[in-house]
Amino acid sequence: MKTDTADLIAIALAEDIGKGDLTSEFFVPENTKASARIIARERAVLAGIKTATEVFRRIDRSLKVEANCNDGQEVKLGDVVHELRGSARSILKGERVALNFLQHLSGIATLTRKFVVAAANEHVRILDTRKTIPGLRALEKAAVVAGGGGNHRFGLFDMVLVKDNHLVANAQFGALGEAIRNIRRQHPAVRVEVEADRLEQVHAFLEIDGIDVILLDNMTPAQIREAVALGKNKAQFEASGGITLKNVRQIAATGVDYISIGALTHSPRAIDFSLEVMPL
Repeated sequence: MKTDTADLIAIALAEDIGKGDLTSEFFVPENTKASARIIARERAVLAGIKTATEVFRRIDRSLKVEANCNDGQEVKLGDVVHELRGSARSILKGERVALNFLQHLSGIATLTRKFVVAAANEHVRILDTRKTIPGLRALEKAAVVAGGGGNHRFGLFDMVLVKDNHLVANAQFGALGEAIRNIRRQHPAVRVEVEADRLEQVHAFLEIDGIDVILLDNMTPAQIREAVALGKNKAQFEASGGITLKNVRQIAATGVDYISIGALTHSPRAIDFSLEVMPL
């Protein structure tokens, strides 16, 4: 089940505010009104706009919060992403949490867009993985989509992906075909993918009915190209492992249908945003 974004915001606010904002209580008079702007400090692709907006609304429904941009939109240095008006204390309470969501999710969207552009191939879909921060998966996968990528399975429950560890645990390679037939009988609509790290495995998997996608793990471009040629019109292919901005175009040119990249969610650089408060 996908995580409720409202719950994530509640957890983040409770973590940051606790029993109250001590600094504002002693340095900002209770009735002080202010306006504020969230400003992009570098070029980026945005994600998390609605989440950042909801952070302030959860703190104080009387705050006027206007988002000037949408997820997926490119911004440059100096662009104003949000404008706020109302209680200065409320704005300050939400500042860090809103920026944390915005900088992390925009980092994912920006990195995804870089991979999409670098791949330079409209026939290949850049996908994420399950390598996400616990609890943030729904938001992180939405950020990948904002950047122009696609989502692989959300979790263990919505797709079958037979990896090398499953085959080792099973210890009966010949039983794979029967297991897939059982899956098809009980879950006919579920997508089935199997992982191969050798061309011999690709040959074997192509003989088994019911496999939708073969994941080519850490193969060279030459091996990927050969695998795709073997399975033309029989299955789709996904490349994964060791994909970087430097080699993604070469991998995309092999003929694969998908390229999955864990770095989209486990290693994005946070985008620099700042919130500037101006007293009324």
